[in-house]
Amino acid sequence: MGFRNARDNVGYSLFLYICFMHFSLRPLPSFAWQSPLRQMLIWWGGVLAMVALVGCSHTSPSGVVHVPSIEPGVQVWHSADKAKWREVRFPGKEATTYTMVSLDGQAWLRADAKSSASMLRQKIDPNLGPYSRIRFPLVIEQPLMNADVARQDREDSPARLILAFDGDRSEFSARESALSELSHLMTGEPMPYATLMYVWCPKREVGTVVHNPRIDRIRKVVVAGPGGGQTHHLIDRDIRADYEKAFGRPPGRLIGIAIMTDSDNTQGRARALYGPIEMW
Repeated sequence: MGFRNARDNVGYSLFLYICFMHFSLRPLPSFAWQSPLRQMLIWWGGVLAMVALVGCSHTSPSGVVHVPSIEPGVQVWHSADKAKWREVRFPGKEATTYTMVSLDGQAWLRADAKSSASMLRQKIDPNLGPYSRIRFPLVIEQPLMNADVARQDREDSPARLILAFDGDRSEFSARESALSELSHLMTGEPMPYATLMYVWCPKREVGTVVHNPRIDRIRKVVVAGPGGGQTHHLIDRDIRADYEKAFGRPPGRLIGIAIMTDSDNTQGRARALYGPIEMW
């Protein structure tokens, strides 16, 4: 793939993997004879050793997707701009394929997951915000009808947009503080204060907030599903309201954004198109 190589930022990619996704959904290895800190050191060291960072034919979907017009004061993240996104591959996982395609003269990013999981991410300058709204067009070309973001064994989604926030780290629990300090020690960057995921899910109502069972600072908000057979979506969300609903307080500074399509838990096939992401 043509995505920029991310080996210069293993630390940030590692914390994204640890905090955003699949290891957070599975129990840590048990070492009864080890101290808790040493257990975490062994586990993180193993993950770090495994992390490898790198970096289909096109059929136009039916229907019309209205790409939002760019307004003054709106910051745009072009999903199909390969030079801006960094691909993060997960240890022990096949990688989702991300390619640029053209639809009605507009560049889109196609994500094609085949029993796979990987993400594209960007850092965000916290001085650019604050942002109160996010809007992006989305086409689900191949859904995962047996996936469920609230079930650990079926926690996949054909489309996720992930936002990472800063905040008052003095509020961390002892476990969260230890993980954040360990992250900073090993990678030079602490873990995010909080992570909000916008997800497509066939099993939960739009607006449902799902808590991560392992790390409470990750919350998922269902923003779309297959209701009425709909495959074309224009996601338009109030970031502040969603964050407050999920976490019970106003958001801090936005520090990162990621796109992810995954199907590794269900061992299925998922495919989606992401359009330009607007925030203001």
